[in-house]
Amino acid sequence: MMLLEMAAGGFADRVAVGTRDSGLTFAELFERSGAIADRLRSVDAGHLVLADVSSEALPALLFGASWAGVPFVPLNYRLADAELRTLAGRVSPALAVAEPGAAGRLDGIDGVETVDRAVLWTELATALSADHDWAFDGEDVAVLLFTSGTTGDPKAAVLRQRHLVSYILGSVEFGSAGEEEAALVSVPPYHVAGIAAVLSNAFAGRRLLQLPTFEPNAWIDLVRSEGVTSAMVVPTMLARIVEHLDAEGPGSPGLPTLRALSYGGGRMPQPVVERALELLPDTRFVNAYGLTETSSTVALLGPDEHRAAVASNDPAVRRRLASAGRPMPGIEVSIRDEAGAEAPVGQAGDIWLRGEQVSGEYREQGSRLTDDGWFPTNDGGWLDDEGYLFVTGRIDDVIVKGGQNI
Repeated sequence: MMLLEMAAGGFADRVAVGTRDSGLTFAELFERSGAIADRLRSVDAGHLVLADVSSEALPALLFGASWAGVPFVPLNYRLADAELRTLAGRVSPALAVAEPGAAGRLDGIDGVETVDRAVLWTELATALSADHDWAFDGEDVAVLLFTSGTTGDPKAAVLRQRHLVSYILGSVEFGSAGEEEAALVSVPPYHVAGIAAVLSNAFAGRRLLQLPTFEPNAWIDLVRSEGVTSAMVVPTMLARIVEHLDAEGPGSPGLPTLRALSYGGGRMPQPVVERALELLPDTRFVNAYGLTETSSTVALLGPDEHRAAVASNDPAVRRRLASAGRPMPGIEVSIRDEAGAEAPVGQAGDIWLRGEQVSGEYREQGSRLTDDGWFPTNDGGWLDDEGYLFVTGRIDDVIVKGGQNI
């Protein structure tokens, strides 16, 4: 909530979310968030559950939950009804916001009141928030995200206010975006990257656009029509975007406004990113590696490193295009063997992480951090002699679909 209050105070009349012509300003987003906080207090909700695609309501729901002092719990709306109901029941008492026309999926759960997002959004359009103070406590739970492995029930990863604030303050400069900038996010709200995108773009003062369902032609059309300057995709999305741009042929107008494109959430086929670099020569590419339990990104392969790798004749430098880059400031990476000892440079092992933004905590299971703050990621990988991290895969062999573990 602190991040939104700073943004609303710094650029109140700038569009925060939605289209240039009809989107919400930062001042309006602040007001809607306060109204959501009021609604949560009025029903004594202990959590705010979301079972919905990305929409313009997402930022207000996230910030409103924080304002009310309750965890925001976005669920995977692609789950079967029984699974969705089980997860919602685990965080009762709650107010659940459902995709328009789908509120019945969450009806009848003890302690869970369900509202249709379209109905709620219409009500909030005319509601004025009460003048409630809010207090920041770094230990308050900000977000619960259910993660999946190959066995067992989904675990609720705990992200506290201090973890998310640490990530944002360590990676984003306040008010750094120009008024003309717009970010397009195509990942679902139950993915940590979707949460991080709301927070980071608000703090930067950048307009946020969301694509509820990814289709390459719709994505490209939105970039062109709304003058999108930065975007985030998963590898499968980038592959389809590349195919679509290739199919447009030599007469393609390209994506002239797109200054930056970040990708992550799975292994990127090298031919795809190489072709993307050719098709979008003026776009700055970033490969981001992170986990739910680390509040999003912990390592980056930056734009200059992308171009240098493609242009180099040195195999070691070219190979870095397949890496996750180097750790972000404040993040430590350790590669360990099966006995827990530090692995030498170039040797594969288990990836361990440490830093202020690393949570490593689960709601029912508690913290997995060691006494000195290290988190075992269950990812395998290795470091080269320049500190570039290469991720070889999940130790527990999780399948990734559309950037989400299943």
